[in-house]
Amino acid sequence: MGAPRFWRNTKSRYNLYGVRCGTCEKNYFPPRKICPSCRRASKLESVKLKASGEVVTYTIIHSAPEGFENQTPYIMAIVKLSEGPMLTTQIVDCEIEDASIGMPVEGVFRKINESGRDGPIYYGMKFRPPRSSN
Repeated sequence: MGAPRFWRNTKSRYNLYGVRCGTCEKNYFPPRKICPSCRRASKLESVKLKASGEVVTYTIIHSAPEGFENQTPYIMAIVKLSEGPMLTTQIVDCEIEDASIGMPVEGVFRKINESGRDGPIYYGMKFRPPRSSN
């Protein structure tokens, strides 16, 4: 199996998977082996998260780390997913002045970075304001 097909067949590559504890019913991301709440290891099961939620807090990055300089300024946020877990992510397709705490967001699959001019391109989940249905 070629590398592109391998990555397409990895369920967590194109989706947002966490775990749900069968005892306390809390969801966690990233996946873990022991529930941090009730300390049960055997009752955790994989769950596909909806990749929608709201911005808890955010910051504007003006001085980016190496490899991300051409993206500045950009928004980094802590997003609370509708299922409960929180994650740190970049907010895209949003003007800096439109970012706000409590803003609803949805997950989108986007380019993260690349290794040099001829190297592999890395993709992953970022978030954006939901598109209007009009």
